[in-house]
Amino acid sequence: MLIARPDLSEPAADAGPPRLVRDEAAWSRLLTRVPDGHAEGCPYARLLAQAAAVDGAFVLGRMAQSLDGRIATASGKSFWISGPEDILHTHRLRALSDAVVVGAATVQADDPLLTTRLCPGPSPVRVVIDTNRRLAPTHRLFHDGLPTLLLCAEDAAGPERIGSASLLRIPRSPGSGLDLAVVIERLAARGLKRIFVEGGGITVSRFLAAGLLDRLHVTIAPLLLGAGIPAFTLPGVDDPQQGRRLEWSVYRLGADVLLDIPLG
Repeated sequence: MLIARPDLSEPAADAGPPRLVRDEAAWSRLLTRVPDGHAEGCPYARLLAQAAAVDGAFVLGRMAQSLDGRIATASGKSFWISGPEDILHTHRLRALSDAVVVGAATVQADDPLLTTRLCPGPSPVRVVIDTNRRLAPTHRLFHDGLPTLLLCAEDAAGPERIGSASLLRIPRSPGSGLDLAVVIERLAARGLKRIFVEGGGITVSRFLAAGLLDRLHVTIAPLLLGAGIPAFTLPGVDDPQQGRRLEWSVYRLGADVLLDIPLG
């Protein structure tokens, strides 16, 4: 179980959470990946800091959830839980990343493009984790010609390409799914060192449980769904004192609130 507490250095609640980026000029500076003093304290600038890992990889997890902790309804519908400012935030995170990672369930449910259509900046390499090759080749990201990798188990049957996407075979983990440490290692070896794990909940949770996330962004929307797909699926504990206590910084995204959580 994860329990977080706010960073008390943030402005008081009556002052309102700060904005993510001052203006488009500041965003343009961030796109150079060499942020200046104007970006100090901005969560985007924190993503560009020197990675501590030996291979230079920096891994960010991302979740957008309702107030009661759901990322989709029971029927799987998630458009849109968070508001337009949060969607823009997601596109900006893509623009600052070398690779964006999603699980097969996200591709199956949403058929996403995972590009930076809503903001200036380059689109990252799309990385789809499909351990057992269950996705059909008809999804859009397999046919638009943009760089895409499909990651599957070494023993998964199927051809070495799916549409225009290349295949990368990864060892299975002792539990379930792929060995995620090897996933990061293989991506970093390809020069994809700023890795954005965008979804879904199971995929982000597996990276988190494996201790492979350097930072986590969680957007909370003022929405109650009552039931649905949970944001996080993590090993439980018997007592709250056994949970991991975290700190966060808070930012406003329109009607939503963004929690920027360091995990390193």
